[in-house]
Amino acid sequence: MQSEVVVGGRKWLRIPFRTRLILRGDDLEDALAEGLREAGLTPERNDILFVSEKAVGASQGRYFLLDEGEIRPGRLAVFLSRHVTRTPAGIGLGMPETMECAIRECGALRIILAAAVGALGKLLGRRGDFYRVAGPKARSIDGPTPGTIPPFNRAVSLAPSNPAGVAEKLAERFHCRAAIVDINDLGGNILGTWPGDMDGDGLIEILSDNPLGQGVQQTPAGILRPTG
Repeated sequence: MQSEVVVGGRKWLRIPFRTRLILRGDDLEDALAEGLREAGLTPERNDILFVSEKAVGASQGRYFLLDEGEIRPGRLAVFLSRHVTRTPAGIGLGMPETMECAIRECGALRIILAAAVGALGKLLGRRGDFYRVAGPKARSIDGPTPGTIPPFNRAVSLAPSNPAGVAEKLAERFHCRAAIVDINDLGGNILGTWPGDMDGDGLIEILSDNPLGQGVQQTPAGILRPTG
């Protein structure tokens, strides 16, 4: 559903559009082109094509299906996951499979260090030290959630590879600006943009109420169009 917001005195029209379900091996650009065509949308030069990081990661095969045994946690992952504080944002690394992904993505030594710093931070009344040390790759790992479109409701999803490079390719293909975004109902991050000096904080504010949705909407991308 289209909606308009005003940020910094400027109006933006937000136009989410549906695509086919994007899975490993799918061509992201072709899926987006097909979705734009079916929605009757043609990006304009000043538009920003914004794409969910989960769709980008899915096209790169960066997810593991739990019920098919695609990832098997080791003893370190099992041990560390027991000591992760779960938040309203989701399970995070509080299950062995997501912790195993963090170890693979970031390295065992970094995750062990993050766990030690995080434990010390808790003793001092601080939160978030684990993810500050582990870094954005660990923070971007998503566990299974019941409201997510299948098969991702039973999968562990990783951050996409080279999101800035993906944004550049999308900008070239669709002749507009582009951004790879991680937006949910609790906040967001901008993983990559083209051009690279795009105002990430401004984008987060424009998208702060998550116009793409988190569930069965099947709208992993949208157009931001300045209208005033």
